[in-house]
Amino acid sequence: MMRALYVAKTGMDSSQFNLDVISNNLANVNTIGFKRARGVFEDLYYQTLRQPGAQLADGSATPTGLQIGTGAAAVATVKNFAQGNAQQTGQSLDWQIDGDGFFRIQMPDGTIAYSRDGEFRRNNNGDIVTSDGYQLNPNINIPSTATQITVSTAGVVQYFLPSNPSPQTAGTIQLTTFINPQGLQSVGNNLYLQTAASGDPQDGDPNTDSRGQIKQGFLEGSNVNVTEELINMITAQRSFEMNSKAITTADQMLQKLTQL
Repeated sequence: MMRALYVAKTGMDSSQFNLDVISNNLANVNTIGFKRARGVFEDLYYQTLRQPGAQLADGSATPTGLQIGTGAAAVATVKNFAQGNAQQTGQSLDWQIDGDGFFRIQMPDGTIAYSRDGEFRRNNNGDIVTSDGYQLNPNINIPSTATQITVSTAGVVQYFLPSNPSPQTAGTIQLTTFINPQGLQSVGNNLYLQTAASGDPQDGDPNTDSRGQIKQGFLEGSNVNVTEELINMITAQRSFEMNSKAITTADQMLQKLTQL
């Protein structure tokens, strides 16, 4: 009887964790470049009361065993890197990655972070930076006197000066792909860090080696499907309620025993 209480408790914990993941997805429905996540669960240790195939007194073997599970637990969260919807902004420094790849972001401590958020701006030095002021890597600088900024699908950034009709090249955007992007570590601010699970970064120009292309004047929206998340929320709630009901039922059975 006590086993049922503890098993149901693990089910309630798993449902709560699932709801936490769903809530974070819904909270970021308007976050540029956000990738939705889902919880991954597994069953826990089984108590074996009779081994499958055990020999009986008459010499025959049992076709099945007698095992009782001890519940479930969350073991991982997996990011879904499906393409988000394109949002046209018309801004020259809004860049969408159409396909695979991440922007390379230079962090203040010297490490390289990766992002799908293409909402860039120029700082007071003319450097291309994120909304938090982190520079693009390699750095691209556009002077304050530039009148027009263009970005090709291959990532070549050019600008024009008032006294010169010829375009000036500021640099080329570099994209990075990973063999296992689900292994990247989310650190907030729309940034990811490389881990041993993600594999080594594969850097290169857009439109090469399966990397996506750059679309200027567009942003990639969150890939969260609100309807799907609401359905998942209802499922998580019902799972929590059913496990709560199991605890209530076990408690009532124990109460009957104490009244005997």
